[in-house]
Amino acid sequence: MKKAMLWNVLEDTLVQCVLCAHRCRIPQGRRGICEVRENREGILYSLVYGRVIAQAVDPIEKKPLFHFHPGSRSYSIATVGCNFRCTFCQNADISQAVRGDRGIMGRDTTAEQVVAAAQEAACTSIANTYTEPTMFFEFSYEIGRLAHERGIANVYVSNGYMTPEMLDLMAPADGQNILDAANIDLKAFTDAFYREQCGARLQPVLDALKLLKARGVWLEVTTLIIPGLNDSDAELGEIATFIAQELSPDTPWHVSRFHPTFRLTDRPSTPVNTVLRAREIGLEAGLHYVYAGNVPGQGGEDTLCPTCGAVAIQRTGFRERHDGMSDGVCRSCGGTIAGVGL
Repeated sequence: MKKAMLWNVLEDTLVQCVLCAHRCRIPQGRRGICEVRENREGILYSLVYGRVIAQAVDPIEKKPLFHFHPGSRSYSIATVGCNFRCTFCQNADISQAVRGDRGIMGRDTTAEQVVAAAQEAACTSIANTYTEPTMFFEFSYEIGRLAHERGIANVYVSNGYMTPEMLDLMAPADGQNILDAANIDLKAFTDAFYREQCGARLQPVLDALKLLKARGVWLEVTTLIIPGLNDSDAELGEIATFIAQELSPDTPWHVSRFHPTFRLTDRPSTPVNTVLRAREIGLEAGLHYVYAGNVPGQGGEDTLCPTCGAVAIQRTGFRERHDGMSDGVCRSCGGTIAGVGL
């Protein structure tokens, strides 16, 4: 347990958390929607600081981040807890583990231990992932500062429900970013989907995406396509247009295939053709890099040069070959491939 950052006293012992867009008003003895930030006698505490529930060395492509130091390894960590309650959560066993008075699980770990482990494993970055990293913000912030001192980058894989106050610390306007890259889930493009399937709202995610981009964080976006909920051509087109016009045509969009899980088991797996159509919609909207996820063998994970269409990076699963590119430049035409550490 650690005294939290990003909260205000409203009156007496009533506090307001300003870490995520829920902006929970939390009375004495209660917790926020996330269930991992608690008001104790008028002071807000993080219950998950240093309580690591999962850690692994992953390929950066697993995040997925295809244009941020491709081919490198990322030391990945998580605690329990999430500010969303997605019906289709693929990591519900840990993201929702704190609900129902199950306690705070995890192994006590220091920021120094995380960074040292990342160094030992020759990882280029540390990824705050698996659950919602905003929920263990204080820990990720300390890790991020220490990692930068050692030349290690910091990554968030997030639902994007971040406040400007939080981003002012992780990606300040002066450019001294602690957060280097993020993959943000843009789960749908309707408020109804966010309210009914996630217990949240759409607009704060759109606002965070634009602010992340403006602050110089390398950004990639993922949409899990769920049959009958967010798979119409019109909605996919709206998402693609938002990314192209409000972020950048160079922002990679990962469109992924859904499989029934957690509480959403009454829907079938997404047809492969739907995912491939979503990729076409993204390209038609002007996006330069659109990737088809969870459909191996379709060629939808290769990075193509936006100038000439040649394969710059060929991917099979998490294995990749850079034969068509050198230092971010297409070997066929000399066109630039957007990204960091290419």
